Amino acid sequence: QDSSDDIEDVSLFDADDDVSRRSKKSRIRHPVASFFHLFFRVSAIVVYLLCELLTSSFIACMVTIILLLSCDFWAVKNVTGRLMVGLRWWNQVDDDGRSHWVFEARKVSAQGGKISSEAESRIFWLGLITCPMIWVIFAFSALFSFKVKWLAVVVMGVVLQGANLYGYIRCKVGSRKNLTSMATSYLGKQFLRQ
Repeated sequence: QDSSDDIEDVSLFDADDDVSRRSKKSRIRHPVASFFHLFFRVSAIVVYLLCELLTSSFIACMVTIILLLSCDFWAVKNVTGRLMVGLRWWNQVDDDGRSHWVFEARKVSAQGGKISSEAESRIFWLGLITCPMIWVIFAFSALFSFKVKWLAVVVMGVVLQGANLYGYIRCKVGSRKNLTSMATSYLGKQFLRQ
């Protein structure tokens, strides 16, 4: 665990502290990370949609889309997840060759408040959930329109962005909880509430 994850910006003057507490919820603290969180995802979707209009080379389009999806996977997994919402996940192989998934969430600050802003959190989760759903729609579209060559590209989009979504959902709900039991208990509570 990095010691840099527990570091928090501290105001030097008391007046600045009150202003920063009020604006912490609404302002974006990491604009570059927020930009690149959406840039690679949206670029891959736009290239997929406009590819046949821009060029007739399937290989050039496929390579461009897969490069954008790979850059997105790396950026979200290694940079934007840590900065925007304080979550990270990775796979670790032990000495016996067994694979272990590690899910981590940043500790709450000493003052009891969140470190990430609400605006960044909304941007992160909106991009993380919406884009894989769009790729799933593209997968059904490619399947039903018999565009088999595009199906491989779309499956890469679903797999790469779906893996990030799954990893961050596991980070958010906790690594010890089973997602199916959590979803079942949530639906049960909603049913009883109604």
